Amino acid sequence: MSDNNSSTAKSYLDSAIAQGQSALGSLTGSTGDKTEAAARKDQAATEKEASHTVGKLGPLNVSPSGGMSTDDPNRTEGSWNQTVGSAKETLGNLTGSTALKKEGSEQNAAGKGQEAQGQLSDFGSGVQERVKGAAGGMLAGVTGDREKEEEMRMRHDDAKTKQRSAEADMAKQAEA
Repeated sequence: MSDNNSSTAKSYLDSAIAQGQSALGSLTGSTGDKTEAAARKDQAATEKEASHTVGKLGPLNVSPSGGMSTDDPNRTEGSWNQTVGSAKETLGNLTGSTALKKEGSEQNAAGKGQEAQGQLSDFGSGVQERVKGAAGGMLAGVTGDREKEEEMRMRHDDAKTKQRSAEADMAKQAEA
């Protein structure tokens, strides 16, 4: 919904146009069409990547579109519990204390669950608010209410930032 060319939908449209242009170039033998198609395909990939980019500083998130959000508190608390739990496990190993090691392991596992709960909450609310922002923006555009349209665009962009932040954290954990 934002005007800064970081829209996922726009990237898919540009990619489809590039495919068509490439096919046309192949049929006609036009190297100009093939070159233009390759450039459009690269641009589409860049747009898609930008639409998924989120800057993160602690629990604060910002996107290229200007969307901002904060993490669900369970994400931060869960991460903290994982860190403390790992420290207890390490200390238990070093000192030979099986009780401390077990306590740390349990706290670490609970922290992982807590963080996952926060990520799912942010992902779900992000999707829901994006839909509301998009629908509200379209309605405001049809009625000509530019102030409401901008408000809904910001709601959409903030929700997209929340969703993308949760997606990025879940992807990092899946890779680990």
